[in-house]
Amino acid sequence: MSIERRSFLKSAALAAPAAALGDLMAQAPAPPATTAVHVVGEGQDRLGHIHSLGFSSLAFKVTSADTGGNLFIIEHRNLMPATGPALHLHYFQEEWFYVMEGEVAFQVGDRRVKLGAGESVLGPRRVPHTFSAIGSPAHLLIAFAPADKMEQYFLDAVKHPSRAATAEFMNRYEMKWMGPSPFWKA
Repeated sequence: MSIERRSFLKSAALAAPAAALGDLMAQAPAPPATTAVHVVGEGQDRLGHIHSLGFSSLAFKVTSADTGGNLFIIEHRNLMPATGPALHLHYFQEEWFYVMEGEVAFQVGDRRVKLGAGESVLGPRRVPHTFSAIGSPAHLLIAFAPADKMEQYFLDAVKHPSRAATAEFMNRYEMKWMGPSPFWKA
């Protein structure tokens, strides 16, 4: 084998992993818009005001701008029984629920579960899901990853709460309305 061929093969062997790493880095989530530390106190909202959809109150804890669009977290307080979102799915993100107080019924796909304080469930992307408090108001943390259009959905839904659970409205935010929640009162 000639020296030139050996040098070519050695260079090619070194270039392949570097090219693969470059492809991997191109697919990595965007970095946060800022590296500033943001402390959001108990009962406070990252944007400075609590949001309401009429059946609960929402405090934004981590905004999509804080994470370069990778994560959005809300605190959901006073979720009332027989309320909650319509049955829906997200095309591009997972939604994770953590029950802090109370008892909450979840439907994720065809499965229904009741969770209490300290328990969590994941609503995978493209899997229909919904939830409602059972018996008394509940308190949850909800995370969306990646953030996609969820922060804007909640900001716009507060302005139009009667339309927030409709197919036309939800479909604008990369969600698919699947029907009314099975937990809503008839």
